Amino acid sequence: QLQLVESGGGLVQPGGSLRLSCAASGFTLDYYAIGWFRQAPGKEREGVSCISSSARSTYYADSVKGRFTISRDNAKNTVYLQMNSLKPEDTAVYYCAADPQDYRACEPDFGAWGQGTRVTVSS
Repeated sequence: QLQLVESGGGLVQPGGSLRLSCAASGFTLDYYAIGWFRQAPGKEREGVSCISSSARSTYYADSVKGRFTISRDNAKNTVYLQMNSLKPEDTAVYYCAADPQDYRACEPDFGAWGQGTRVTVSS
């Protein structure tokens, strides 16, 4: 059964860092585009960062450029989101998603989703 599991969320002070992980089981991520999305209370789910299957192409939302870095380790079947210089407005539930269409738009209509991990940025 195709499954994505996020981990690494938590409570962090403004300016701090977290690394989110997205581990796949039941399928290999090698041929999938992967995206990180987030949804804050009362807001729509938005694309944060996406990466192509080969990692040749990456996308970052303007709000996270220069602070977040997406990467993938296909050997470990895992994708990461390194989040630095976190701000209170980064508070949200973060989801990873996979889609077989490579080089696709980083929109929240990917085919497979994890259950999410909560990130809270607060002093």
